[in-house]
This record gives sequence, structure tokens and C-alpha cells, in this order.
Amino acid sequence: MSQVSDNQEVKNIWKQYCLHIQEQLSPAVYNTWILSNPITQITHLNPEKVEVIITSPTAFHSTNLKKNLHVQIKQILDNVLDKTCEVRYQVGDPFVSQPKAPTSNTSTGSNTTPSRHHGSNTNTNSNQSDETTASRSNQQRHGAFDFYQHQPNNQSPRVEDLFSESTITSVAVDRYESQARSTGLRTDYTFETFAVSTTNEMAHAAATAVSNRPGQSYNPLFLYGGVGVGKTHLMHAIGHNILKQNPMQRIIYCTGEEFTNDIVHAIQTKKARNFKERYRNCHVMLIDDVQFIAGKNAVQEEFFHTFNALTKQNSQVVLTSDRPPHEITLLEDRLRSRFEAGLMIDIQQPSFELRTAIVLVKAKAQGMPITIDIAKLISSRVESARKIEGIITSIRSEVELKGRDITPELIEDILRVEIETKRPKIKVSPGDVIKTVANHYKIKQSSLKGHSRIKSLVIPRHVCMYLLKKELSLPLTEIGRWFAGRDHTSVIHAVKKVDISLSSDDSLQQDISALRTTLSAISR
Repeated sequence: MSQVSDNQEVKNIWKQYCLHIQEQLSPAVYNTWILSNPITQITHLNPEKVEVIITSPTAFHSTNLKKNLHVQIKQILDNVLDKTCEVRYQVGDPFVSQPKAPTSNTSTGSNTTPSRHHGSNTNTNSNQSDETTASRSNQQRHGAFDFYQHQPNNQSPRVEDLFSESTITSVAVDRYESQARSTGLRTDYTFETFAVSTTNEMAHAAATAVSNRPGQSYNPLFLYGGVGVGKTHLMHAIGHNILKQNPMQRIIYCTGEEFTNDIVHAIQTKKARNFKERYRNCHVMLIDDVQFIAGKNAVQEEFFHTFNALTKQNSQVVLTSDRPPHEITLLEDRLRSRFEAGLMIDIQQPSFELRTAIVLVKAKAQGMPITIDIAKLISSRVESARKIEGIITSIRSEVELKGRDITPELIEDILRVEIETKRPKIKVSPGDVIKTVANHYKIKQSSLKGHSRIKSLVIPRHVCMYLLKKELSLPLTEIGRWFAGRDHTSVIHAVKKVDISLSSDDSLQQDISALRTTLSAISR
């Protein structure tokens, strides 16, 4: 154990700490609760841990720091010192360790202050000493560490201002926003901006319940579904709602890949203890795309013990995946059983109505005046919420940077670029498409290509013709030859019918999306 005795080093660390925390707090809070409560001592407990002492003028100051700003203070000090910090708060004179302020009486050439107990002191010297002491005290207590170059330009706030309703509210908002940023939560992913319909209402209800009673309702909560259905949005919303109710909650949000990287880094740097302290002592753990840890034995081992430690202490665990636990290959049985022990919810692809609502919500969040007709046009062509977000961003850039009006023509141009040109090219044979469609609808290939006009065959046949035209760009006559020699007008009719139905038929949209995904997987 060693103490940092170099006062200049302590000052330098405190200056860095002030610069970082100033970005997270309002000026009133920063000037009142940070500048008047400096770091006075740093002690190295071991190579990986230090003790930092913050000295406050009163017990009230010390208690308020520990209760309301401890999380921000510790996180910043951990980063500044690159070590795990134990922050201790004590009451005393926070300026007692400062170098003495230079006096204005330099005519005598003496730097010593006369003692009042010596009989040789004159009244003049005594008065000078009193004035110098008073001046130094004023500089120390009201200058807020001049030599640290953090003296506020404005006067110290009044007591009635510090405890006004607006100041208290401002401090609470500052703490919540600071915690949300440091956790990595997106500001626009909240329950208020989440559109709800029959495809996701159960997931929304469960997420709301978990955020209101973390660790007590549905632990773990396992959300799964395809790309762009809102899993990540709900996970961030849970974190936001928990922090709004209690900013002191320790929340960890990361992806399965980031969790894996953290473990690898901890092993390489021999800081496994730091990793365990961080992940096993949190109140809420949010892991996105947890399927990424499958097949990684060391990672699954650590995740297993972390999961057990958290659930044992009633910490909330929320997981998302692109598939249910039983479909995650190479996932250990003991993890699968724990995931399935909680509440598992399948989030379906958003319906046409939900996509329309999402377009309107996203557009409103970005200040874009989009009409209901424009929203319907976008939702009829875009299948996922994530793609919708990209479309809205593209519209905003066209309006702000090029000064274009939001018209159906503009939307068509953007959709053509965002969907058609950016969609991965599928390189398969016509036979692959026919086989894939037949398997998807559970019918024989011969029936799909035959003459029968029963409804259970007509729709798959039209879908197959549509994919051959849209994805492979086959000539109409060639497509017709694959289906018992039909002429080009039959193919045109099939493609147009699918195009029209896609704008309102949710089931057909999901079929086309699933078929494209399958064809992309086998694409050469």
C-alpha cells in the first residue's frame, strides 16, 4: 500500500476528473457539488486498485455526493486512473492541503506569518496577519481551487436555489441521462417511441413489467425474433425506465459479441477479477444477440456462472436472440435450460398497420412531417422496423441537404435506392427458386409447375414467378416455359398480383421475406 504524496499529481488527476464530469452535469450542480468537494488523497491498495478520498466541508455535502453522484464519480475515476477505484468520502477542510496563497504584503520580504502569542508582535503586524489570513480563507473557500483553474465565473448559488424544485429535478434528470449515456442506451429507444400492435403487445407488456419490478417479474426475460422486429428497442426501453425510477441502479448493456470480447481481454490482461466484479455485481444485465456466445466453451462457462450469480441475488437478466433457445446450435444444455426457465416471447414481423405506425413515430422523432399516405407507401415496401429507420434518415437528408419536398416521387426514388440497389444479389438457378418455394409451401414441385388452378397452388405459383422475375430478372417467356409453357401475359398477371397484394397482405410479406432469406443463404 502506497500513498500518492505528490500534491501536484493529485491536482492533475482531479483536473482530469473535473473535465470529464463537467460534461455530464449542469453548471449549477457541477459548481456546487464538484468544485467545493475536491480529491485530497489517493492511495494505491494494490496494482489494480486505488482508494480515492474526496473531502467535503460538511457532512451534508459528503452524504449528497455519496447518495446522488457516486456512480458517475467512480466510473470517471476508474477511467482516469485506469484502475478499480474505491471512493471514500470524508468531512473536513477540503482546502487544507493547498499551498498557501501568496500574500500581498511583500515589502518586508518575509513569507512567515507572525504568531499572536509572541510579545514582540505589534498591532500593525497582527492586523496584517489577520487581513492576510482572512484574505487566504476567502480565496480558499470562495475561490473554489483557483490553482486548479476551475473557478466558476458566476457567484455561488444561494441555499434556496440549491434546494428549489427545479434544481432537484435538474439533478435527477442529469443523473438519469448520465447513467443512460454511460450504459450505452440509445436516447430514442424508449417505451414512448415503441409502436405496439398484436405482433408485439405481449413482449411490450412483459418488458414494461420487468422495468417496473426488475428481478421480481419474469427473470430471465428472453425475447426472440427476426431482424428489425424491435427486440433491441425494447431492451433499451427497459434500461431507460429502470434508470428513470432509480438512477443509482447499475445496468450493463452489451451484445453477445462484446461480452465475448470482454472475456478474452480479461484473460489476456489477467484481469478476470475485474471482469467478474463488473458483471456479477450489477443490478440489471441486458445482453443483445446472446446467440453469439454459442460454440465458445470458455465464454459459455463464464456466462453460466455470471447468470447464476445474478439470478441468485435477484438481479434482472434480459436476453435477446434471433431464434429460441432450442434452435441455437452449439448452445450448452445447462444454459438452454436456464434461458427456457424464464419467460420466452416470440416477436413476430410487424404487420402493415404496425409498420405504418412505426413510420409515423420515427418521422415525428426526427421532425419530419410525413402524411399517412406517404407512411403507407413506405410500409408497403419495407419489411422491418430497422429498414424503416434507415428510410426516414434518407428522407431527412434529402430534405435538409437538397431542399426537396416530401412527395411520392421522392419516396419512390429513395425506396428504389435503399431496397432494390442495396439488397444483396441472389445468385441461384431457377430450379433452386422453384424447389425453395415448393418446400416453403409444402407442395410438390411438379404440382407447382403444373396446370392445376386450385388456390393452394395458384398463390405459391404466383410467388415463384414473382421471385424469378424480381430476383433473377428472367425474361417473361422463359419464366412461362418453367410453368407448363404458360405465355408471358400469365407471368405479367402473376407478378402484378403479388406486387399489389404485398402492400396489405402481412402473411404474403412474411412469406416473401422468408423465401428471400432462404435463397440468400444458398446463393453462390
